[in-house]
Amino acid sequence: MADRDPVQPLHQPVLPVFEEEEAWVEHAAERFEDAAAEDLLAWALERFHPRLAISAAGGVDGMVLLDMAWRLNPEVRVFTLDTGRLPAETYDLFERVRERYGIAVEFEYPEADAVSAMATDHGPNLMYGSVDLRLRCCEIRKVEPLKRKLATLDAWVAGLRREQWRSRRNIAKVELDRDHGGIVKMNPVADWTLDRVWDYVREHDVPYHALFDQGYTSIGCAPCTRAVAPGESERAGRWWWEQETDKECGIHCSVGLLGSASDSERTASLRPVSDGREARPR
Repeated sequence: MADRDPVQPLHQPVLPVFEEEEAWVEHAAERFEDAAAEDLLAWALERFHPRLAISAAGGVDGMVLLDMAWRLNPEVRVFTLDTGRLPAETYDLFERVRERYGIAVEFEYPEADAVSAMATDHGPNLMYGSVDLRLRCCEIRKVEPLKRKLATLDAWVAGLRREQWRSRRNIAKVELDRDHGGIVKMNPVADWTLDRVWDYVREHDVPYHALFDQGYTSIGCAPCTRAVAPGESERAGRWWWEQETDKECGIHCSVGLLGSASDSERTASLRPVSDGREARPR
């Protein structure tokens, strides 16, 4: 068991275990595990629209889902988290979405007073100071606005893929989002490769973020995202100054499971439990 990935508890397993009253979510996860992304989106739109929305931050995966869903239902809702530190190219992309699809992307903003207090206390570039401060910035600018948005929905769709990063290795295509009131979260392209995503973009002429043509492989806030070097992972450009930490901001997993401990420190802190499985870090 020594080779188990200690980051895996960030997400439910691929076929999650739920309480009896939530068994239908488990059945949906099983039903759609090998289904086409379009089939899952069609089911989701039929079941949850209009209290369903796609989360799009500028990543190519989210754009693929937006295009797929629009072909199924042109009234699909799309939202994004405007942190106040996004690259100009992100706004350009959403203008193209408006022109191409007629979708008015719903922008969610952080609380101005919280941002002001944080910047006053720690400076505008606090994210470079420590992982804890970076997570604080993410919490105020992304996590809290997401909570407010999801409180108005019954389900949401994200462009997470299992190959993106180790903390996403075990995501299910249908999950119960316990961090957001138990609403349903769907990851229709969880089993897609990056090549497959770009094949879809080219086949359907999907608009994509201009920074992808400049060596970026993931899109986030401007101060926290850079282009990647050949051979680096997709997420290497996010918070690149951090070493051995989770490349997550907390919107796709509980912030309580993230922290400044390195992977090696978390591994050392794992203790065995009676059934032989690894426990969460102390």
